[in-house]
Amino acid sequence: MRTLIAVTLLVATSLAANAQDAPAALPANGIKLDKQLVQRWKVGMTITADGPCGGIFGTATVPTDWPEQQVRLLEEDFSPEVKDVAYRTLENGVKQMLVSIPNLQPGQQAHAFVTVEVTRSSILGPDDPTQFEIPKKLPRDIGKFLAPSPYIESRHGKITKLARELVKDKESAWEQVEAIYDWVREHVEYTNGPLKGALAALNDGNGDCEELTSLFIALCRANRIPARTVWIPSHCYPEFYLQDSEGVGHWFPCQAAGTRDFGNMPDHRPILQKGDNYRVPEKKEPQRYVAEFLKVQAIRGGGKPKVDFVRQLLDGE
Repeated sequence: MRTLIAVTLLVATSLAANAQDAPAALPANGIKLDKQLVQRWKVGMTITADGPCGGIFGTATVPTDWPEQQVRLLEEDFSPEVKDVAYRTLENGVKQMLVSIPNLQPGQQAHAFVTVEVTRSSILGPDDPTQFEIPKKLPRDIGKFLAPSPYIESRHGKITKLARELVKDKESAWEQVEAIYDWVREHVEYTNGPLKGALAALNDGNGDCEELTSLFIALCRANRIPARTVWIPSHCYPEFYLQDSEGVGHWFPCQAAGTRDFGNMPDHRPILQKGDNYRVPEKKEPQRYVAEFLKVQAIRGGGKPKVDFVRQLLDGE
């Protein structure tokens, strides 16, 4: 998949090779947590001035808690040039570190890093998928995942027509979503390339994990099934939302590109964010993904600093 954000990944590892058994139970009827993997990650930025710079403001996304993921802050490392560091949480639970630096002289370097411990569990699917239904009434925070998003054109006529055809003879909600899932995997060939979105993937018959994920989500939303993107390092996959027989809603993952995993998820890479339509204060347009950001106040005779955003795996059990 294309590079989603400017990152430096300094250590590579097999993320699932040493997962340890640590079963845990979520609310009844939905997914179940299976094996855990514990890792330490260093996240942040290094800024180097090639000329006098002032009013430097940067943001970096920090992993946060999800039902299948727990995050613990271990260390903060801020150089003396950093005046202020704060944290904020955007919609859909995206956590950001906000870094302010008053000025840097030519050749001067500043950094801001946090080290976190991420405990990520793999996911097993439900025992009885036939009990689930497409929700008739949704809470507001779930209903927004029925609307179009950047590159997810869920209301385009070609997508809505196909969406209806794929589910017309399927009895259960689970069968309907699975029919969408299998159709996308069978009819969209995995190929690397620039971001083009759901409609282009449908027209072209190819795309990478972003396109397969986007098309699956678009077809789900066209059938009134909430769905969203889950972003992990160098990859993404979709989740869909159904209600059980007691009216309780559940999110279920699936692997649009790669191995066939429907309703379960073996991946242990840390979750960076969930969603695909964000309002970010520093951006005018809705964002498909909350990327790192740097802004510098212009100074006469000054220059633009070099920034290296870092997401570094330190170790993992």
